[in-house]
Amino acid sequence: MLGSVGLYGVVSYSVGQRIREIGIRIALRAQRSSVYGLVLRESAWPVVLGAVGGILCSLWVTAFLRGMLFGVSSWDLETMLAVVGVLLVSAFAASCMPARRAASVDPSEALRAE
Repeated sequence: MLGSVGLYGVVSYSVGQRIREIGIRIALRAQRSSVYGLVLRESAWPVVLGAVGGILCSLWVTAFLRGMLFGVSSWDLETMLAVVGVLLVSAFAASCMPARRAASVDPSEALRAE
């Protein structure tokens, strides 16, 4: 939950800083779906890199824990996929609100605000 709130804050701040650029894109007839996709793609990179890094680190740590676990597997594919899936879905949900805000920017308001 904390990670989702943090990602929402970072993406929302990024959209707020780029509101003029997004307004220019929309004024030049960029599709709202392409603006939506732009924000989602930019927020997806850190999430995917973090998920891959987390998986690699967890595999590394399980090598040390194998000797301490008795009767329990140290590496469970279903659990790992479920955790990564929940994290990816929550990151996507946290990125959707700022992306929707970016896609609904009025170009005249965005350019007039500066």
